Amino acid sequence: MILTALKGINLGLAFFVELAALAALGYWGFTVGPNVLLKFVLGLGAPALAVVIWAFFGAPRSSMQLHGVAYLALQTLVFGSGALALVAAGQRGLGITYAIVAFVNSAAAAIWRQ
Repeated sequence: MILTALKGINLGLAFFVELAALAALGYWGFTVGPNVLLKFVLGLGAPALAVVIWAFFGAPRSSMQLHGVAYLALQTLVFGSGALALVAAGQRGLGITYAIVAFVNSAAAAIWRQ
């Protein structure tokens, strides 16, 4: 019963980790662009690209969902880009914290899937 509750909590956390990756990519884009136009292109484009990639290959209902090592590589790409975006935007502590939370969340999900 406790394990079932932990799995549910971890699943909910996974949703917030995904949203945080998009927010981090948007934050990065809006802070690193050298001018207003590029800030908008990067701030909206980076999260949009991540959404498209995740929708095609990572979403549970996708017809092309990756599995196994390929899925873990996709998670690393999307969540890692969120962490790196935060670090690149000057939010080092937040980026490291996000990376740790995303790693623990993904590792727990992978272990419980077995």
